[in-house]
Amino acid sequence: MPEMLTLDVDGRSVQVARGSSVVAAIAMATHTAGVVTRESVSGAQRGPLCGMGVCQECRVTIDGVQHRLACQTLCAQGMTIKTARSAP
Repeated sequence: MPEMLTLDVDGRSVQVARGSSVVAAIAMATHTAGVVTRESVSGAQRGPLCGMGVCQECRVTIDGVQHRLACQTLCAQGMTIKTARSAP
């Protein structure tokens, strides 16, 4: 059985297996494959496209650091993730 980590995604406590990406944790927190990570300057919802960090569409705030790539960042115990969904 894999070791589980607990982290916070937009105020929701989520448990994921060690080695999971942040984008996977966001999908688990929202219970959808249509992950929304940010909004464009025109307000359009954006999410991961390429899965390898090139498109930059998966940018989120992790532990207070903006513009981190959710598809390329592994989850860590106690991590706090903020997406566009957490904006007022």
